[in-house]
Amino acid sequence: MAELKGKVALITGATRGLGAEIAKRYAQEGVNLILLSRNIAQLEALDDSLASSGVNITLVPYDLKDYASLENLARAIGDRYGRLDILVGNAAILGILGPIQQVPSSTWQEVIDINLTANLYLLKFFDPLLRNSSGGRAIFVTSEVAHDISPYWSAYSVSKAALENMIMLYAHENLNSSLKVNLVDPGKIRTSMHAEACPGIDPLSIPSPEEFMDVFIYLASEKCQLTGKIFKAQEFKNEN
Repeated sequence: MAELKGKVALITGATRGLGAEIAKRYAQEGVNLILLSRNIAQLEALDDSLASSGVNITLVPYDLKDYASLENLARAIGDRYGRLDILVGNAAILGILGPIQQVPSSTWQEVIDINLTANLYLLKFFDPLLRNSSGGRAIFVTSEVAHDISPYWSAYSVSKAALENMIMLYAHENLNSSLKVNLVDPGKIRTSMHAEACPGIDPLSIPSPEEFMDVFIYLASEKCQLTGKIFKAQEFKNEN
């Protein structure tokens, strides 16, 4: 999609699974990338794989629980580009699966910190840069366990339900702007998180995330005039 060429995108959780595939596909479309991950080695490996893409790539080794530093990052992006066209809130952790009353307090807090609160600070600090774009687009990754009661999914389920509510509020508070804000439920895809949550399932029996990139391209584009929606990536691929 030529209209994405030259746009600027920030992706959290960019080095593995879904985040890495989004980064690769956006690079193919000519999008300049700001890639966040806690793992420096994985960031460098992804950078190597994207070296021939010809886009500007900024690697940001970053712990999303360091909320205050996000403001510094937003300021640096503003100084360089003056705007942010695409924000992809993808980073998340699973925590521990089990009876909700047995989840250690520290685990519960870490899941909420990364899966929910970090995304609040992304909105807080990057909202001005998204508004500086002629077509700001914010995309957040959710899960079917956010809206389907899934016993033992614990803090992860709660964090994604709260994320959906927060992003819907943000979307509806901005109905009169050019900013479009949506969520994507990727479904069951071949990632390390899925393998951790469902160790008995053959990973080759479920699809790779790269098969479902069309929805992330559409939602990043100015052709998308929808906001406050949840898109199921696998259904989007089948219907479009």
